[in-house]
Amino acid sequence: MTAFDIAVIGGGVIGTSIAFELADEKLRVVVVDRQRPGQEASWAAAGMLSPAPHSSRDIPLVPLGRESLRLYSEYATAICEASGRSIGYEREGTLELFFGPRAEDDRNRRVSECTRLGIAAEAVPLKTARGWENAIGRGVDAAAWLAEEGRVEPRLLMDAVIVAARHRGVEFRENCPVARLLTDRGRCRGVVAGDGTISAGFVILAAGCFSSQIGDDGQGLARYVPTRPVRGQMVALRPDGFRLERVLRSERGYLVPRRDGQIVAGSTLEEGRLDKRVTAEGIGRILDHALGLVPSLGTAEIVETWSGFRPGTPDDLPILGPAHLQGLLIATGHYRNGILLAAVTAKLVRQWVTTGRTFLNTEPFSPLRFGRPTAQAHRAG
Repeated sequence: MTAFDIAVIGGGVIGTSIAFELADEKLRVVVVDRQRPGQEASWAAAGMLSPAPHSSRDIPLVPLGRESLRLYSEYATAICEASGRSIGYEREGTLELFFGPRAEDDRNRRVSECTRLGIAAEAVPLKTARGWENAIGRGVDAAAWLAEEGRVEPRLLMDAVIVAARHRGVEFRENCPVARLLTDRGRCRGVVAGDGTISAGFVILAAGCFSSQIGDDGQGLARYVPTRPVRGQMVALRPDGFRLERVLRSERGYLVPRRDGQIVAGSTLEEGRLDKRVTAEGIGRILDHALGLVPSLGTAEIVETWSGFRPGTPDDLPILGPAHLQGLLIATGHYRNGILLAAVTAKLVRQWVTTGRTFLNTEPFSPLRFGRPTAQAHRAG
């Protein structure tokens, strides 16, 4: 048995960012992943940094998203300095586009909602929007400007945060699936992983949609982490003769520019599909939406298609904090917001580990919301 201060289950952007943050406390940290770290939802993401809600179900998430966006410059700087690598971090804002005879009313409602939630948003004339991005299609009927939003390139981010964590002394064990937690008298003592066991003062469960598959010696973990896979298909395009500088988004889909000129278009939302096939129907739908935003993408080269599994939860909100065992913290279920929420999640877990409390109200995201515990809930420490 090997011993660490912290064992993180899951090597995606959430788990690796947590490891990077905790290593700054001079703690001995190991990240255990079922495959090579960073190859699941984080690798497949588009990279938008947007706290604006997708639907009314997302509204409880807005304060967490706003705080993470506020922290992102510090987070990005720390990773880039520690790794010596770029993550493609930009804060050029987002143009949200609207279609149809009620487009201006829809736009005005969206701006009002965002403003009420503390998100910078304003209506802009289409002439102004097309002055910024002249490829916007003539079928677009209204536009809003979300000036504080940003983006990163998730694959660059994953490479950089892994290197940065290693430079801080984090150990990675890849191709090392966790079978179960080690528990003793109401406390998590480590994990059984690969062909051995790892002892740890704290275990952080950050395994995305696979979190619900981890056992815990019959202690009832599964009900606190009811994650599910939600497949999202994506396509990368190389446009012919123009560039986008900003994210373009509508309720139909989105376009996210990369520094090399490519544009990532997405995405589908397919429930319960633990299957990484890319389908004609899915990609066709994405391309239809992309051409509605920017018709000149009709001549673009299709560079790559792929899919990934978002970690969904019953209420579409993340699962954050202590649950039913001392020494166990959960940080999973970030659904469509893992890249954005990596910064704040790492800070929150650091505070739970070091002080037992956090600077934000995380009650809406508590694992305890999914079931009444059989005994009084323990604090993390």
